[in-house]
Amino acid sequence: MTTQPETMRNHWWWRPGWSVGRRFYTWHLTFESQDDVHRLAAEYRSALAPLGDILTPIPDQWLHLTMQGIGFVGETKEQDVHAIVDAAHPRLAAIPAFDLQIGPEVLDPEAVLLHGHPDGPVRAVRNAIRDAIGDVLGEVPEKAEGFTPHVSVAYSAGDGPAEPIAQVLAGLNLTPAQARISSAELIVIHRDNQMYEWEPFAKVPLG
Repeated sequence: MTTQPETMRNHWWWRPGWSVGRRFYTWHLTFESQDDVHRLAAEYRSALAPLGDILTPIPDQWLHLTMQGIGFVGETKEQDVHAIVDAAHPRLAAIPAFDLQIGPEVLDPEAVLLHGHPDGPVRAVRNAIRDAIGDVLGEVPEKAEGFTPHVSVAYSAGDGPAEPIAQVLAGLNLTPAQARISSAELIVIHRDNQMYEWEPFAKVPLG
């Protein structure tokens, strides 16, 4: 565990540009049929449940590793999104599928995070996606730096002290999950219900 935050803040505040009804094109790694990831997430949900509604636990369906955004629906041409998918295919095909360890946890001011290891292959996938976006749009939204591969298992649902959450986490010794990453997913995401929910747009396989 790294240095603990002293306070938590509500993750679900409306960030600039976001509101109910808005949809966003973004690339994620998702974990459909990844039983070991679901096992670990369920263990965290169970352990954190006594804390009540200060945290929003993430159901298996919505577990994800955030990769790279493109833009809001209605502001980004759908033909450009299709072109980005086409550009991503050969770039991602050059990256072999890989195994990813997820965990142990880190307490962030807005979430309980599980870091992904090794991070090199995840960064390679993200860089390939960024190159594909650059091919089509000429510029890439979001910074290349500052990216840390992680999966959130719970988000902070309010402002308050971090200590109760830290105490629960300190008592855990959960086995990290193993995931097989064989594709990257382009999804259309929203946060209308204080949860990141999405519809799939494209699934691009790794080599």
